[in-house]
Amino acid sequence: MLRVGLTGGIGSGKSAVAARLAERGAVIVDSDRIAREVVAPGTEGLAAIVAAFSDRVLTADGALDRAALGALVFADVTARRRLEEITHPRVRARSAELFAAAPADAVVVNDVPLLVEVGLAPTYHLVVVVRTAVATRLERLTRTRGMSRAEAERRIAAQADDARRGAAADVVLDNDGGLDELHAAVDALWSARLVPYERNVREQRVAPGRPAVPTAPDPTWPQQYARLAARIRHALAPDDLRIDHVGPTAVPGLAGPDVIDVQVTVPSMAEADGPLAGRLADAGFPRVPGVRGDRPRWVGRDAGTGGGGDEGWEQRLHGSADPGRPVAVHLRVAGSAGWRHALLMRDHLRADPDRRAAYPAVQRELAASAPDGGGSGTAHDPWFAEEHLRAQDWAARSGWRP
Repeated sequence: MLRVGLTGGIGSGKSAVAARLAERGAVIVDSDRIAREVVAPGTEGLAAIVAAFSDRVLTADGALDRAALGALVFADVTARRRLEEITHPRVRARSAELFAAAPADAVVVNDVPLLVEVGLAPTYHLVVVVRTAVATRLERLTRTRGMSRAEAERRIAAQADDARRGAAADVVLDNDGGLDELHAAVDALWSARLVPYERNVREQRVAPGRPAVPTAPDPTWPQQYARLAARIRHALAPDDLRIDHVGPTAVPGLAGPDVIDVQVTVPSMAEADGPLAGRLADAGFPRVPGVRGDRPRWVGRDAGTGGGGDEGWEQRLHGSADPGRPVAVHLRVAGSAGWRHALLMRDHLRADPDRRAAYPAVQRELAASAPDGGGSGTAHDPWFAEEHLRAQDWAARSGWRP
């Protein structure tokens, strides 16, 4: 199934997004609703809360007085963390049960107010954040929930800010307009991204790639890589493998195809062909069929230390099932020629602005030879032979190590 994390600050309109996704066919796992279930009268969760905060947080009929509890925890960070220690494990356990009960071809949307705060983002195929101006949220909370402005401000301050949520977001839905605008954005997300993404994950198929032509440098590429690397690391656990951002998007200020290249260092190709491949596919990174290696971009020249000439470099390539984010995940053996070359070229281009300036023109010439998985082209070109030798010289002079 496709696992989608949905979050947003209090008063952002996240519930309206969840409701629209449910109308489109998503299975909604509502963490707020579950949080109420696990502290209902007679539950172990409520007993633990009373033990921690006394019966001052109970109503006359023995139910949880959420207003009284909120007044305690939103003014006291230690108290709020104690409450989270009680409720979060119970909410996670019940959420896991609901995920397990969903159909295998479902788009399961986990509506989690504190998704970012508790570090859940890497556990989903995609994270959607609903963003609304603080002034709008304050007005909604005071008008629709009866909060005082001071209470609304405290609730907002207790959560992650927009910058922190944005760093975790694969998709941001702005909700400063009307409901019709929000519904249109959700519908587009559902049809253009979520539905094909689910099918690709289920069928372990790489989404069709975009044209591999250089684009202007995107300052968010490193942030996008960080999200992908966290997702890959979570998928490969308990294996603690080295993961690096390589390729053009790893070099600040460098134009290149809008494909995030990720290198995963494996002990051997046997490891890459084992359970790791299935775990990556389940996380949304299926293998690109037929790719067993890549080749140096030069012919008839010795590549120097770690180059390997033109006999080819063994690797396994995985792509992205997400139609909205092309990714190339290269599994290479530690110390191998291709592994070293990817790291060396990245660091050399980071260090040399003149060589960065020459690179986009070469990339344009290679666009037609890009593989289906969305990685860089592999056409032979004298520029790469010369550049590799320059990089080798730079490594020797600077004492570079991978």
